Amino acid sequence: MTHPVITIYSTAICPYCVAAKNFLKSKGLAWTEVRIDTAPGEREAMVQKTRRTSVPQIFVGETHVGGYDDLMALHRAGRFEPLLAGAGA
Repeated sequence: MTHPVITIYSTAICPYCVAAKNFLKSKGLAWTEVRIDTAPGEREAMVQKTRRTSVPQIFVGETHVGGYDDLMALHRAGRFEPLLAGAGA
């Protein structure tokens, strides 16, 4: 099944980034990682898109999921898989 591109804005030293990637890996999902610590312009772009400064910031397609806790809440509510299927959040 193809799904929207998953994008994670992250830094090298971020336990929640690792947890989010481990969760996605456990689901057999791939993602694109944008490191805001090594590409300063990306931090600015992330803040513009999300109005948040913390990482991770996770997108499924164009939908901003939020951080790791938001991802887990979406999953527990049964709304992550429909989002992957393109149903929207």
